[in-house]
Amino acid sequence: MKEDMNMNNKNNNSWIIGIAMFFVGVISLYGIMYFYPEPFVRTITEQKEVKNVNITDNGIADAVEKVYDAVVVVKNIRKGQLYGTGTGFVYKVENDVAYILTNNHVVEGATNIEVEFTDGSSSEVKLAAGDTYSDIAVLSVDKSKIKSVAAIGSSENGRVGDTVFAIGAPVNSSIYSNTVTRGILSGKNRLVSVSTSNSNSNSVMMSVLQTDAAINSGNSGGPLVNANGEIIGITNMKIVISSVEGMGFAIPIETAINYANVLEKGEQIQRPYLGITMLNLNEALYYHPSQFANIDVENGVYVESVEDGSAANKAGLAVGDIILQADGKIVKSVAYLRYVLYSHNVNDELQLKVLRDGKEIDIKVKLSVAKDL
Repeated sequence: MKEDMNMNNKNNNSWIIGIAMFFVGVISLYGIMYFYPEPFVRTITEQKEVKNVNITDNGIADAVEKVYDAVVVVKNIRKGQLYGTGTGFVYKVENDVAYILTNNHVVEGATNIEVEFTDGSSSEVKLAAGDTYSDIAVLSVDKSKIKSVAAIGSSENGRVGDTVFAIGAPVNSSIYSNTVTRGILSGKNRLVSVSTSNSNSNSVMMSVLQTDAAINSGNSGGPLVNANGEIIGITNMKIVISSVEGMGFAIPIETAINYANVLEKGEQIQRPYLGITMLNLNEALYYHPSQFANIDVENGVYVESVEDGSAANKAGLAVGDIILQADGKIVKSVAYLRYVLYSHNVNDELQLKVLRDGKEIDIKVKLSVAKDL
């Protein structure tokens, strides 16, 4: 009993000592903070300074300046009257001649072509050559007239999500010339069908870059530029639908330069030639309904005529054939077949799968020199 009482006394003493030490510690800390507050204030202040970080976005001004003076407004003049404007850029100087890239549709039909530089000066230029299906045209001017030459980059090395910007003269007006719009590279290798006339059968499919940088009428032929100030594409179209916003397209610079190397010499692009006229299935169903009485097909193009002595004629293609595949790829439209065809060179072989009289047959066509289909 006596031992239990001693144990209880010891426990009580421990609690009292603990509580006393706690209060002594609190009073001591308060005293230190009261008489020596500076170290604590400094620590709190330093912590706040670390959190208050100022982030500055200087934008893409340096990249814009790098290419800005190489961009020009292109004026399509017909019989002395301004018909329309677009954009172009100086991409090359050779000897005493400077070369300007633009879209073919910007200068098509012009009797005279002028370009306006960033300082407001203008000069008449010559059309070296243009190409409808690639939508590329090359202009030439005396090198003494130009202000700068653009740096050419690589669309192949560009990544989706990279910052890009476009420079052009929107709304067909030199009043807003050299307007800069910024966005990202939204997609690569987009297959887009472009009509070269009022008929879908005369359209062609392009592999293009997609961007959400604002592309407006008048931007056509202008540069799409990366954050290093290097041109990676030529803006040439946008989707204009009320439900779609921010879908512009540009021809990859590698494709454009390949065509430009031919056009700047005044030569025309030679493309493989099948020697047939074609219709999309919906058009064929309208014009030749009897041909589809016992046929159920979802994809393909209809062969409406075959030119005597052509590559198609020699290979055995016939009127009424439905081309289902080209090089193993399903053919959904005339534009897509033309896209596959134009990926070949003259004298290449094109592998076709054709539906004839309800049976599928394989045909190899050795492609000849190009003509418009």
